[in-house]
Amino acid sequence: MAITVLSSRRAALNKLDTKGSPYLYITPFFLLFGVFGLFPLLYTGYVSFNDWNLLDGGAHQWVGLANYREMLHDPYFWNALGNTLSIWVLSTVPQLLAALWIAHLLNHRLRARTSLRMGVLLPNITSIVAVTIVFTQLFGRDFGMVNWLLGLAGIGPIDWQADTWSSHLAISIIVAWRWTGYNALIYLASMQAIPHDMYEAAELDGASSGQQFWRITVPQLRPTIIFTTVISTIGGLQIMAEPLLFAGTSTPTGGSDRQFQTAALFLYEQGFREFRFGYASAIAWTLCLIIAVFAIANFLLTRRIADEE
Repeated sequence: MAITVLSSRRAALNKLDTKGSPYLYITPFFLLFGVFGLFPLLYTGYVSFNDWNLLDGGAHQWVGLANYREMLHDPYFWNALGNTLSIWVLSTVPQLLAALWIAHLLNHRLRARTSLRMGVLLPNITSIVAVTIVFTQLFGRDFGMVNWLLGLAGIGPIDWQADTWSSHLAISIIVAWRWTGYNALIYLASMQAIPHDMYEAAELDGASSGQQFWRITVPQLRPTIIFTTVISTIGGLQIMAEPLLFAGTSTPTGGSDRQFQTAALFLYEQGFREFRFGYASAIAWTLCLIIAVFAIANFLLTRRIADEE
């Protein structure tokens, strides 16, 4: 009788351990996400419905959708959003194409292949502050190396920070230089998972290296390309450090005429320079929704293209 009771208890404990342990393993993540992710997100949403100014001792007043209405009529917000989209397109598209090409090269048998693979990741692990400062010097108007090289080609010096298109191009180059190698390694890992038999069969059929790349490699990389596109979109729409440091000052206006102020910089200006936390929270929630819409649209578009092919 005692043995039977003991066996039933052990069976119950084993069942509880089997069903309950997985939930215990993932509990720390949800606790941290709730404290540092979900709560700040919801609290920011609450703040966005208030006129909240820290200069008034943290006093706040419920204003409903007033902050959102002001934002929709604020030309500085639309300017910052347009700058963000422009820099995102100029940096993301060339970045992913270059990453795909680099990964294709690294997937071949090369000398010092491991060193080359490690080298493409160096820009990503380098301090973003150091990288942006170096590129700011390279794009200097009077003594920058880029203008010196353009001068050798007979092109006059460009004030990269003064104009909209030049500043967007310079910042996009900084972003692309930093993240191309990272995406290349992701593509390389996926390329190495493609069965080699497919390439051997294509080679026997007389397919060239280019045909193998476009008809085998790229289709097999569709899930990875979708992933990198979505991640690059999320990161590109939140860009802040590069334009802030590119200005050469601590002011978040993005140039004298706000020519390269991004949405994140505009949020920072309103929250930590003007101390309008309610308005800044409304901008943050709007930016979050825009990023979500772009990510979902990007995902659906790339999936539709993949299905049609």
